[in-house]
Amino acid sequence: MRAAFYEAMGPARDVLRMGEVETPKPGPGEVRVRVRTSGVNPSDVKSRGLRKLLFPRVIPHSDGAGEIEAVGAGVPASRVGERVWLWNGQFQRPFGTAAEFIVLPAAQAVPLPARVSFEEGACLGIPAMTAYRAVELAVAHNAKTVLVSGGAGSVSQYAIQFAKARGATVITTISSEDKARVAREAGADHCIDYKREDVGQRVAEITAKRGVDCIIEMDLSANAKLIPAVLRPKGSVIVYGTGPEATIPSFFCLSNSILLQFFLVYQLDAHERARTVAGITQALEAGKLINRVGPTYPLTEIAAAHEAVERGSIGNVVVKVS
Repeated sequence: MRAAFYEAMGPARDVLRMGEVETPKPGPGEVRVRVRTSGVNPSDVKSRGLRKLLFPRVIPHSDGAGEIEAVGAGVPASRVGERVWLWNGQFQRPFGTAAEFIVLPAAQAVPLPARVSFEEGACLGIPAMTAYRAVELAVAHNAKTVLVSGGAGSVSQYAIQFAKARGATVITTISSEDKARVAREAGADHCIDYKREDVGQRVAEITAKRGVDCIIEMDLSANAKLIPAVLRPKGSVIVYGTGPEATIPSFFCLSNSILLQFFLVYQLDAHERARTVAGITQALEAGKLINRVGPTYPLTEIAAAHEAVERGSIGNVVVKVS
């Protein structure tokens, strides 16, 4: 099968290669999926920049979509031909979705409704699952007004939609009118341009000085300083992304009983993951989920796809495999 891979760490154009590799065979409880599209996430790009290569050869990317082409023992034969979206393709494994075929545990190939394109299916996985879990945690802490940081980002786009579906008022931060437009299309009630506006002042105006109930945070290192300006006493901060270190306004958090809750989508337990997948599936089947496809590249231009993620883009970067 054709695949994109790297065997050394470094810049995309220096290390990503195309070639023929052995087509995998499904084992017990597994399915083989003919990959049509592969989603490129920031984590895929960061993994290529690690100091140490974790496997001799890595086929990158965790997310994707395609059709089940073969099944292993214990998987119903009726699943052959099923359209599916994929998650955790390359998590703790050498071979991800940037190939014509991938073998995965059957549960990691989730039925994709006919109305949803393969390009849209490649947008799910990490972004949608992270967003669903973040909103679930926010609602668990009685959040009725939520501040979603970076409203045009892949995770934030889904977080806005899932929060609105649960009846929350959503405020989000953006840095351009184009990003404000896509945030509003996702359902954001208020967009604050953090480059031109005082975020704390705008949140105070929107909430009648009460502050938001919860922040869904993509980068705590960059945004922790905003917590005292925007969050009400006994509010919560749900953190799914941060740099290596963050300076936290600890006295404000202590004196106002603020909850900081970190989570990593890769570490959801089986119950949390099943609930998350079910919630995404329900939204897809109801036609109530916008899956924003961004720049799209053929597999032969995978280096350009990685560079697009590094530059930042509106919408999910997608690679067409076959």
